[in-house]
Amino acid sequence: MRLLFGSLFALIIAALVGLGTTYLALTRGAAFDALKLGSWTAYPKSGTIDADPYVRASLARSGRLPTSLGDGVFFAARTDDAGHPLDGRCNVVLTGITPAARFWTLTLYSPDGALVPNSVDRYGFTSQEIVRRPDGSFDITVAPRANPGNWLPTGGIDRYMLVLRLYDTAVGVSTRAGREAPMPAINTKACP
Repeated sequence: MRLLFGSLFALIIAALVGLGTTYLALTRGAAFDALKLGSWTAYPKSGTIDADPYVRASLARSGRLPTSLGDGVFFAARTDDAGHPLDGRCNVVLTGITPAARFWTLTLYSPDGALVPNSVDRYGFTSQEIVRRPDGSFDITVAPRANPGNWLPTGGIDRYMLVLRLYDTAVGVSTRAGREAPMPAINTKACP
């Protein structure tokens, strides 16, 4: 009898640990073959048959349609370059250039992947509408209050993530260094 209860207890503990770590892996974005460039993280194989099981499970859980490697790549940033979480009450500035791509979009999402409501109904920028400097670089201010230039409103939410989608680009599985794919820097400038 004692052996039966001991075995049952061990199975319950193993199931809880297994299910718990799987849940954490799916909600925290733990997957293999991540491409990390500064604060930006991408999983270039997510739209291919070579995607690892955690990426597949995460996509199935969220209902998102992955971008295939031939079409482009999807980068997400949840922190600034100093490692601080992106806070919608702070002024955050993206500075620099993007890797070469035919077209790109930058969108602001809540941590659960929904668009962030704001008073001006602006949810992102595209490579066609951004105001650039003569050298091709740009600044985008992500802040709760209006700013001159490229301003993306946060609606004052606590946390958010930025998603940069590059379409028809050479950035992908073989990219391993920031100099190969220069990404915009993310810096928190002012916080209450």
